[in-house]
Amino acid sequence: MIDYKGRDNNTVNLLKTIYFDHPEWVDASVSIMAATWMKYRDEVESIVLAHPKIFPTYKKGQTNFDFPSLPPLYEDGEHTDTWGTVWGNIARGMDSMPISEPLEDWAAFDSWESPDPLKLGDWAPQPDWSKLSLDMEASREAGGLARGGGLPHGFFFMRLYYLRGFDNLMLDMADDDPRLWKLIEVLEHYCVTVTQQYLGAGAEFMSFGEDLGMQHALPIRPEMWRKFVKPTYEAVMGPCRDRNIPIYLHSDGHILEIIDDLIDVGVSMINPQIRANSLEGIRDVIKGKISINLDLDRQLFPFATPLEISDHIHEAVETLSAPEGGLCVGAECEPDVSLENIEAICQALESACDLPDPEYRKLIEN
Repeated sequence: MIDYKGRDNNTVNLLKTIYFDHPEWVDASVSIMAATWMKYRDEVESIVLAHPKIFPTYKKGQTNFDFPSLPPLYEDGEHTDTWGTVWGNIARGMDSMPISEPLEDWAAFDSWESPDPLKLGDWAPQPDWSKLSLDMEASREAGGLARGGGLPHGFFFMRLYYLRGFDNLMLDMADDDPRLWKLIEVLEHYCVTVTQQYLGAGAEFMSFGEDLGMQHALPIRPEMWRKFVKPTYEAVMGPCRDRNIPIYLHSDGHILEIIDDLIDVGVSMINPQIRANSLEGIRDVIKGKISINLDLDRQLFPFATPLEISDHIHEAVETLSAPEGGLCVGAECEPDVSLENIEAICQALESACDLPDPEYRKLIEN
């Protein structure tokens, strides 16, 4: 358990949420995607500035609405990552998808090379590891957490089909293809090596992310997940768990059947989608076991009335919150969400989560 001493109030609140130690408030966040900023520009900035409880550090003018530089996955056109997967994007500011996989044919496996985990990430060189250690120490001294999140979204299970293609991967698993196990070994080595670098640099909070589920179910049976995926999760996350380092896992899609497995490997806070898992499913399967950072219903936001949005957010918070903690909530706003509904999301979160004023966050004692 991380000591609260010397931490700022927001960090203490997060840790108390994770540890079920009676946090002061239910933390809430609103993510506004680059494409949404590009569409609404100063109109959405006005909403952000009007809600300092949700955006306590935002300053007018800090966002360039044209986003002259974006990560490759959010740029137009085609881009090839360091693994050899080609990504395509038809809407700047939105995410890309794989359009060509380097190992679609196993015949390419012998000549294919994975990136060096000490030198290359998906799109750029790895950080200067010695400088990273200094940055983490500085974060701790400033009252925050030394956060480690060096693996990209889609670090293992998704990476397998980024390299093989989804249909091919499903057949590989069904056939128990020995070449798949060789590929798993390569990816596991990469992931473990990078994670160990972050732990060695002093990380005291680790974040991971990939989408393990589909809209209504896992893409493979839980038994298959335990056979092909869980051992690598144990290899990557187990050392964090064994050091009592909190582990945050983002996962889109339906994941209820493997929650206990994720707890086994050390996950401390899970980021599930409410629509894919249902409010009742999250309540019955996850609540009270590990902390939840709830992904509110993005598929509702473009079509709902402000009242429906308010009802949705209040019901979710009332159902999943508890005095001892264990809940954060987040809303992601794509460009198909109206300004009126972005405003409604902010208002509902402030009300349902009883968010403190920014000045109060500074004043309360740890």
